[in-house]
Amino acid sequence: MKKIQIEVYNAKLKNKPALDIVRWAIAQSDGKAVVSTNFRPYEAVILHLCVQVKPDIPVLWADHGYNRPATYRFAEKLREQLKLNLKIFLPKMSAAHRDAIYGPVPGIDDEAELQKFSALMKLEPFERGMKELAPAIWITALRKVQNPNRATMDIVTEDQNLGVIKVSPVFYWTDADMENYLKLNGLPNEWDYFDPAKADETRECGLHVKRK
Repeated sequence: MKKIQIEVYNAKLKNKPALDIVRWAIAQSDGKAVVSTNFRPYEAVILHLCVQVKPDIPVLWADHGYNRPATYRFAEKLREQLKLNLKIFLPKMSAAHRDAIYGPVPGIDDEAELQKFSALMKLEPFERGMKELAPAIWITALRKVQNPNRATMDIVTEDQNLGVIKVSPVFYWTDADMENYLKLNGLPNEWDYFDPAKADETRECGLHVKRK
């Protein structure tokens, strides 16, 4: 998909309902669409949208092993409620093994170590999952309001790390929009989420920034 095509699609999709954008994305995929998740707050929205269009869509979760208990319980609740075709990819090193060798998870002030942590525990299993599932279209829950880096993106982008088209149907949604969708569709949420690969919500873990 060329840059000019992406610009045209973004203009056409900007004011479309999120469900229509999901339908469009899956139609472009030739049967090779995935949706990624980390089961952070509001993730039920994008997962519910996707399974309405393609109930068996692969749901890629790179579980770094450091999620809080509430997040794991939330993941299982959504898996059951939405009958998710969950594809879990784990790091090659367990959390306990990593901590024993490298020590505690680095803090926000140690950028170099955070990058190493992200590469080992999150990016590697995610990239392995994408290689195995080999999607043409990658659907995400990215939103403009989440952080400054994401504010520069759009509904349709080309992921330069993986060479795949990334579609974010709720890109222009506010938190209030997300809350309303959850309420209207009887979906759960989870607020006890923390991603040590990011350490702070204004920072990217590496999945959505150019790495090569």
